[in-house]
Amino acid sequence: MLQSKSLMKSRGALIFKIMNSKQKERIHKIRHQENCLQIDELGWHGDGIANLEGKRIYVPFTLAGESVTARVMGSRARLLEVLSASPNRIDPLCKYYGKCGGCVAQHLKFEMYCQWKRQVIVNALSNRQIKAPVKHLIDGHGSGRRRVLLHVVRDNGQFRVGFMQARSHNLVEINSCPILVPELVKATEIARDIARCLLDTDRTLNIQLTLCDTGLDCHVVGKRELDLHTRINLSDCANSYDLARLSVGNDVILERRAPILTFGPGKVLLPLRSFLQATFAGEEILSNIVLDWVSGSKQIADLYCGLGPFSLRMAAYSSVTSFDNDALSILALRTAAKKIQGQKPVMANIRDLKENPLQKSELDNFDAVVFDPPRSGSISQARELATSEVPRVVAISCNAATFARDSSILIDGGYRLEKVVPVDQFRFASHVEIVGVFERA
Repeated sequence: MLQSKSLMKSRGALIFKIMNSKQKERIHKIRHQENCLQIDELGWHGDGIANLEGKRIYVPFTLAGESVTARVMGSRARLLEVLSASPNRIDPLCKYYGKCGGCVAQHLKFEMYCQWKRQVIVNALSNRQIKAPVKHLIDGHGSGRRRVLLHVVRDNGQFRVGFMQARSHNLVEINSCPILVPELVKATEIARDIARCLLDTDRTLNIQLTLCDTGLDCHVVGKRELDLHTRINLSDCANSYDLARLSVGNDVILERRAPILTFGPGKVLLPLRSFLQATFAGEEILSNIVLDWVSGSKQIADLYCGLGPFSLRMAAYSSVTSFDNDALSILALRTAAKKIQGQKPVMANIRDLKENPLQKSELDNFDAVVFDPPRSGSISQARELATSEVPRVVAISCNAATFARDSSILIDGGYRLEKVVPVDQFRFASHVEIVGVFERA
């Protein structure tokens, strides 16, 4: 009897194992099937969107109107072949395109690329039932991105430098990136030589390079203990590449020249960690739009001011009170503002506007508010603005969805969105900078 029960149990386990194996095989086939797809539209993130048995499938590097074969995995698919190409398809300019996780739209003609980025904003506003004129996209690429974050991996004694593949932990090794400013042409070479001084075992590094007025600032992300020998090697490396400054974590290894950024009349010392607009041209365009829309205001609040690219320019005409939660940025802004002669005052304050937003009683002291939150937006501060009597609010964002969400809060509070201007300082990426002006109705 015991043997019979044991035999039945073994057979049951075997049958379950066979069924489970077949089920896994069936699921694997469903998830990894090759299909012929018709691309209907280009999505927010640059993926082509197809319909497969009533389900939306996202296919990177495809365009509306194309027929393709792709390997479908859930709601996403990997492009295998373009069967019928769109007339808007062009050859990408970068040999790493489609491998590294950066650009998503190098294969799209520039005219259609501009229309796509504008339409992303139109759709985001429409989804919130917001009607407002959206201007044509302004090109803010200029000479290229002024900052790059590179990943370095030591693998079997070799140093690999590059970007992470999209939706993956795989490193795509690169030698150069065509969307960077020319001054960053040796970025990967610099990162590799810095890593040689630091990676004595199989480890990884993140190295950020920023172009300043006085040269390149190199910052190795993360804290680590450095001995004298390593410091000497790092200093020699910094000298050989004429770096303005080299830092590791919070430790400045060598500062040959102060890394300075010019914002209007202000000269700001770049902190070791801080937010920065992606391009020089983009920052200048955004600043000019902001200055135009706050013209005539006597008292201006600059919320999420960062290093003060707007504050220092606005202070030529108006008194400015600036707020940000980053203490290093506020210190840099205060120092720069004190050195400018003939300007209106800039009062820079450390404050977490997400947790402690400016209240109506504080906001009502201003003629205009400039509102530039992070990508996630700021629901709490938008709600307080909606209750205020501030005549004009200028909102800046790099996320169409959160811009539309915060805009709807302001509109529900009695503001009117007068106009929206898209500025493209993220060439070939899915991001787009947005500036909107709100008037109290």
